[in-house]
Parts: sequence; structure tokens; C-alpha cells
Amino acid sequence: MVEVAATAGISVETLRKIETGRVPTPAFFTVVALAEALELPLEVLSRNVAGEPPTSLSA
Repeated sequence: MVEVAATAGISVETLRKIETGRVPTPAFFTVVALAEALELPLEVLSRNVAGEPPTSLSA
């Protein structure tokens, strides 16, 4: 958790709040920073949030 927070440039406490729902709608730049820290393409993240089935990015 500490490494992800540091890589994303956010505090561990902020990451904890996001994970536990105490920050139900994190800022877009925070979501982008976390996605980059986790090497998660935003397209995959947006599909997951929208409830769409995963697809291959190479297709």
C-alpha cells in the first residue's frame, strides 16, 4: 500500500480512505495517478466501472 501511494503521489491515508469508501468519489487526477501506479490502463478501468466485460486491448 505504501509503495502504491508513493508511486501515485498520494498519502497512504488518502489511499486507505479511498479503499474503505470514506472518499467515495476521488478526484479524477487521483484515479489516473493510481491507475498509472498500478499499470492499469484507463480503458480497462473505465470498462470495469461501467460493468462491461473485460476485453483484450490488442484486439
